Amino acid sequence: MYPFPQTIAPAVRTHIDAQTAFLNDMSKSLFSSFQQMCDLNIQLVQTMLEETTLASKQVLSADRQTELLSAATSRTHPATEKLRAYQQHIARLAADSQVEMARVTEHHVQNTTRTARALADEVARDATEQTERGLRAQQETARQFTDPFMRPGNGAAQPQAASGGTSQAQPAPPSPQQGGQQQRATTH
Repeated sequence: MYPFPQTIAPAVRTHIDAQTAFLNDMSKSLFSSFQQMCDLNIQLVQTMLEETTLASKQVLSADRQTELLSAATSRTHPATEKLRAYQQHIARLAADSQVEMARVTEHHVQNTTRTARALADEVARDATEQTERGLRAQQETARQFTDPFMRPGNGAAQPQAASGGTSQAQPAPPSPQQGGQQQRATTH
């Protein structure tokens, strides 16, 4: 009734387990990278807020316009350095994430490939068996429907061969009941 069997084949189970382990480790790696990126962004925001607060204090405490300009320009250099450090951290984090994902993939690819091959072999073997069963059933059905009067043992008349233009009627073989009666009659 259902296109899939109710029980799960061992090859399917092992392949699903291998795929699940691979995806779990990959998601752990990605989540760790994402968490590090979020931590780095939070740290950048905190640092930039501190720099902005210091620059605001200097600007607000300036008495002259020249002090105001010097305070603003003195804070741009540290902010630029912090942005450059942030970019370096992002690049390092991206490289580390890529290395980690490659390590996870390398660790799981052999097992996943092996289970995929086993699953493909089992599916191919099962498909071959199902095809052979189907062909045998079709051949049997076709053989039964080719000439329904040729079934042995049902008492149907056998086809007669024509010889020399005239057909001779051949007696039908005795049925099992008639054969038993003839034997009793001859033995008594």
